[in-house]
Amino acid sequence: MKKVKITYWITTGLVSLMMLMSAYSYLTADALKAAFMHLGYPDYFRVELAVAKLLGVIVLLVPAVPARIKEWAYFGFGITFVSAYIAHVAAGDPVGNSIMPLVTLAVLTVSYFTYHRLQAAGTTAVARN
Repeated sequence: MKKVKITYWITTGLVSLMMLMSAYSYLTADALKAAFMHLGYPDYFRVELAVAKLLGVIVLLVPAVPARIKEWAYFGFGITFVSAYIAHVAAGDPVGNSIMPLVTLAVLTVSYFTYHRLQAAGTTAVARN
């Protein structure tokens, strides 16, 4: 079970770090403002997405958050990554831009499944309802 706990915290930490970095960039980098326009999104969506990512990171990292809320954060991040992949492919972006959301989705998936394994084991490392 120790391996599962380590895997959970590493993958959850990686996803959280990536989401924090992207949220910060969404709010501060002019290049990302242009990228959102390139993808056809309105500017306000960039800000909404940054706030949602910040909230999702808090939900994933705080063990006391109820499991049902964590499920919604995982779902929201999953939709975000799939949507980012589709948007980049539809815009004709390079493969590197298109693949990164899928890589992040894979890491998120590992976090999700290890979270549920820890919950099933009754560990206190994650919230249990």
